[in-house]
Amino acid sequence: MLIPKEKIKLRVNAPKVKKTSAGIIHIGADHAGFELKEVLVTYLKKLNYEVVDHGAHVYDEFDDYPDFVAPVGQAVSDRPHMVKGIVIGGSGQGEAMVANQFPNVRAVVFYGNKIFQNSNIIKLSRQHNDANILSLGARFLTIGEAKDAVRTWLNTPFSGEYKYIRRIKKTEKILREIRLKKNF
Repeated sequence: MLIPKEKIKLRVNAPKVKKTSAGIIHIGADHAGFELKEVLVTYLKKLNYEVVDHGAHVYDEFDDYPDFVAPVGQAVSDRPHMVKGIVIGGSGQGEAMVANQFPNVRAVVFYGNKIFQNSNIIKLSRQHNDANILSLGARFLTIGEAKDAVRTWLNTPFSGEYKYIRRIKKTEKILREIRLKKNF
């Protein structure tokens, strides 16, 4: 008895296709943000992000945040539309200041819901400013708040509205002019 071709099902050992990454996230933290960074690295990987961890890789209460933030700032500066960064410290302020020294970087600080009650600050930083680095104040955040902030920030797109593009370009122009005057 012959089996019609349309009834024959063949199993082919096709190569497994690797899932594409949701994106690349560069992350760095000093001792104050070390524990939160370790949690977020695991969390980001579960969300299918490729994570580049710039340290700290061990807890050292005498380390300095610029050592871990500058590589994140540089990576985002080199590819501002391709990668994002997360930096973590005690307050997140110094970390954002370091990150914002790099061209094309727009870092936003988040302290948590106790400070920004019922606020859309995370969404607005993405929608209006195309923030590409999120700076977290570990001493003010719970792990749950940090995860929520990261997820919201990563899932909120830049609006692309002309007025926001115009403002970002003006800001970048001001920074270029300042750097030229100071021979940066």
